[in-house]
Amino acid sequence: MSTVVAVVAALLAALSFGVGSVIQQEAAQEAPARESMRLRLVLDLGRRPRWLAGMILVVSSYALLGLALAFGPLILVQPLAATDLLFALPLLAWRRRVGMTRLEVAGIACTAGGVALFLTALPPSPEGSAVPAAREWLPVILAISCAVVLLAETGRRSRAPTRTALYAIGAALLLALLDSLTKSTAGRFRADGLGALAHWEPYAVVLVGLTGLIVAQSAYQAGSLAISLPLIDTLEPMTAVLIGVAVFGEQLASSTGALVVQALGAAMAVAGIVLLDRSPLARP
Repeated sequence: MSTVVAVVAALLAALSFGVGSVIQQEAAQEAPARESMRLRLVLDLGRRPRWLAGMILVVSSYALLGLALAFGPLILVQPLAATDLLFALPLLAWRRRVGMTRLEVAGIACTAGGVALFLTALPPSPEGSAVPAAREWLPVILAISCAVVLLAETGRRSRAPTRTALYAIGAALLLALLDSLTKSTAGRFRADGLGALAHWEPYAVVLVGLTGLIVAQSAYQAGSLAISLPLIDTLEPMTAVLIGVAVFGEQLASSTGALVVQALGAAMAVAGIVLLDRSPLARP
């Protein structure tokens, strides 16, 4: 039953995030370029009803993701939650009153099939450490913080397409960290109830979430979803799975054959995202 709740909540999170991202990206591109990578960008966008509508969907997606992570491991939930592009592109096709091409349909099929293949080879996941100690988090938090600062500084000096990509990579790393901290926070609340507020994880979720929001909106503002969303879709689940293995003690497949199946599934999913990346629907 826990697995069913995790899977359904993760897919609903993907739907909410995909639709919300489309709405937010359309609104973010109207903001002045000078506000990029600043809190002022979020404050400006917060006065735009269309962006707020997208934000409601994005917040809902994180609530659903938190529910999924409370019942399932990162290694199961994140590949499912990363399928938001499968919902975003059909929405864009509907908004622009155009049909989807064979390439786009093939991309959706590869992505969905690859994720399904990856998940079929997962072993029964042990509970692991639901609430890792702070010392286990420290190397991960330091590495991601340093990487995001470097990506942001390089992006400021780069042309628009490169800036979009660098900001999107930074956003993906922060979102993966946010997902992992959300799981740890859910573990705190399940164990301690409101006593979880005496620990550092809930406040880290707020800080990382706000920073990730600024970086993600800056990526949407800098260029097309064809660059930003596929990078986030690819790198966020990969990074979250690695954090799940390193920090939470989760496991990939234990046999060579199962590992081959998982690698094939991951390659199919990435190929599908690359195909979707080429879709004109993802461009303004």
